[in-house]
Amino acid sequence: MDFSVIIPARYASSRLPAKLLKDIHGKPLIQLAYENAINSGANRVIIATDDKRIEIVANDFGALTCMTDECHTSGTSRIAQVLEVLDIDDDEIIVNVQGDEPMLDPSVIDQVANNLASSPMHMATLCEQITNEAQYLDPNCVKVVFSKVGKALYFSRAAIPFFREAKDFDLKLCFKHVGIYAYRARFIKQYLTMDSSSYEQVEKLEQLTVLNEGFDIHVALACASIGHGVDMQRDLDKARKELS
Repeated sequence: MDFSVIIPARYASSRLPAKLLKDIHGKPLIQLAYENAINSGANRVIIATDDKRIEIVANDFGALTCMTDECHTSGTSRIAQVLEVLDIDDDEIIVNVQGDEPMLDPSVIDQVANNLASSPMHMATLCEQITNEAQYLDPNCVKVVFSKVGKALYFSRAAIPFFREAKDFDLKLCFKHVGIYAYRARFIKQYLTMDSSSYEQVEKLEQLTVLNEGFDIHVALACASIGHGVDMQRDLDKARKELS
C-alpha cells in the first residue's frame, strides 16, 4: 500500500518558541520526527513549513520540504496547500504526523495508514489506554469514545465517559486520543470547505467538525508506543532524558 507522510512544521510556538529546532542530543526535534516517519512504510515524507529556518535545517538533513503560507490555523489546512503545490493524486492516503512527536514508533504510522485503507470510513486515528485518574481528568488530555466497530462517537477534553456512580469507575473504558491522522487527499480538500462547528470552537478540536458534518472517523488502539509530544520546556527536558 502506498501512502505519504506530511509533517506540518510551524515555526511559531507560544509555549516553547522555535521548538521544532530545539536540540535533542545533536539533532533538532523536527529531525527526530522525520526519521521516525522515514522508517515507516511511507513512500515519501514531506515537511510542510512556513519558515525558511526550518526549511534550511530540514534540507541539511536531507528532507523533502514544501514551503506553505503563515496564515494556516491547523495542520490539516497546511497539508491541503502541499497537496496543491505538489499535485498529489486525490486517491493517495496521507498520514499527518506531528513534528513535535520525537518518540513516535514508525509501526504506528503504518498502522493508521493501513486502518484507513481497510475501512470504509473517511479518516483514521489512534488512541491509547488512559492509565490513571489524573490523566482522565486532565483537560489537556483529549479523550475519545468509540463504538465496537471502531467508529468515533465523540472526542472531548472533558472526562468521558462520565461515570454516574463512583463505584463504576473503570479505566479500561477510558482512552486518550493520539493526534495522528490518515485521510485520502480528496477528503482533506473537502474538509477545508466545512464550516467550523460549534463543538470545535468550544473544545478546540478540529476533528469534531468532521463528526458534526456526518463523516466517520476510525479509531483503534495504537499498536506500539507513542511517547509524548513536546509543548513546553519540561516536555523537552523529559524527551532529552528518555532519548539519552
